[in-house]
Amino acid sequence: MSTQARTPLYEILDERFRTGRCANGDDRLDVLYDGCRWAEGPLYLPAWRQFVWSDIPNDRMLRWDEHTGAVSLFRSPAGHPNGNTLDREGRLVTCEQGHRRVTRTEPDGRVTVIAERYDGKRLNSPNDAVVRSDGSIWFSDPDFGITSDYEGVRAEPEIGGCHVYRADPATGEVRLVADGFGAPNGLVFSPDERQLYVSDTRGGTIRVFDVSDDGTLRAGKVFAEATDGVSRFDNIRFDDGGRLWAAAMAGGVHCYDPDGTLIGRLLVPEPVSNIAFGGPKNNRLFITATTSLYSAVMSVTGLPRVRG
Repeated sequence: MSTQARTPLYEILDERFRTGRCANGDDRLDVLYDGCRWAEGPLYLPAWRQFVWSDIPNDRMLRWDEHTGAVSLFRSPAGHPNGNTLDREGRLVTCEQGHRRVTRTEPDGRVTVIAERYDGKRLNSPNDAVVRSDGSIWFSDPDFGITSDYEGVRAEPEIGGCHVYRADPATGEVRLVADGFGAPNGLVFSPDERQLYVSDTRGGTIRVFDVSDDGTLRAGKVFAEATDGVSRFDNIRFDDGGRLWAAAMAGGVHCYDPDGTLIGRLLVPEPVSNIAFGGPKNNRLFITATTSLYSAVMSVTGLPRVRG
């Protein structure tokens, strides 16, 4: 049985948040679990009506069952996992900070390494990943997992920067596609996949890049910027109305109009690390925040989980 967090949930900053019916769902958060050290990487698994997420310092992944509300251990040890996503075949893709790699879990449970090196050098600590419709896997690689033993294994960086990469599904080639970040974190494609949005936790920005037909990026520019000095961006997700929702750590969950205007917030009682849409209608927002997993049934819907 879940408990419930404090109200109010919504902060309306622009009339478009109201007219877009963004605040017409639940008026408070359900607390689904409380017992992590740093919860991250939320992912809904529609085929099983389950939800998995990472607890990085405890080196484990947890699973919440939508039918029963029960929480159980999904995997441990797990390589100090962070972001999780599904590929086009429904297989689990995980960023393992401790092992400094991106992996795929096969239907029989085997773990396949997708990426662990660039130009012969070990990656820093992959953080978040997104899969494009062509099967390519794009991931961010900040240094959070090698700066201490808390979220991974302390080590010296080999690459000398924190970048965004693309792993080719056919050849396995890992290509650097964007650099110049303090700490690239969350990333998501626009609904038409013509743009890639990347949050920079240390830079306090969300940048957007045009995606060329050959899979390269160009014309990077700032889409949104944290102006309060504390709202460090983590991961980002689109709803089907084209609004961008961002986990903003000290700032709750931010909602941006397609033109980049901050139009509203979800107020969360703990620093927010990550968000994901899920549920049978894809309108339940799951929120990982420090020690807890929260959710709210929203009046907006996430992008379709499968695109043709």
